[in-house]
Amino acid sequence: MKQLVLIRHGESQWNLENRFTGWVDVPLSPRGEEEAKEAGKKLQAFRFNQAFTSVLTRAIKTLEIVLGVIGQTDLKVEKNQALNERMYGDLQGLNKAETIEKHGAEQVHQWRRSFDVRPPGGESLKDTAERVIPYYEKKIWPALSNGESILVVAHGNSLRALVMHLNQLSQEEVLELNIPTGGPWLFELDDAGNVVNHRYL
Repeated sequence: MKQLVLIRHGESQWNLENRFTGWVDVPLSPRGEEEAKEAGKKLQAFRFNQAFTSVLTRAIKTLEIVLGVIGQTDLKVEKNQALNERMYGDLQGLNKAETIEKHGAEQVHQWRRSFDVRPPGGESLKDTAERVIPYYEKKIWPALSNGESILVVAHGNSLRALVMHLNQLSQEEVLELNIPTGGPWLFELDDAGNVVNHRYL
């Protein structure tokens, strides 16, 4: 059985401040660092062959903390923009509550939770999936299919796009998917890449 562990980075400073983050490179909050340490503790029994992450600091730092806790600081790590968070365009840096006051709750909900509606200057979840899934198929699945145990540390929306693919969720189902920060999510896959089992650790 092939093992894939997904982790959404620990809480970032802008998660804490309720801001749209997207591709802005903000650090982890102190709580986010603690979440990463807790994730590492839950993965003590695992030994990974390779890790993948985005090019954003909050994901990279989460991965570094996890690898430090499990004693695999020399693990091969590939960083790629394909795993970056969804790009929120003109909303980046704005407080979510203030954005609702300005544009209305319905419009902001549509920007955040529609599958194919882009915020001004940004990406939809569909756009995010169109870079995440090909990257998975080109880079991550080949490593898994070789029998390697893989760790991916990324972001709420890039992981939603990946889980949509793994669990064959519909466009409607993926909109209900919320991935908590810092929680390791184990997927076990068969030789064809089908998910046999998945659970949070």
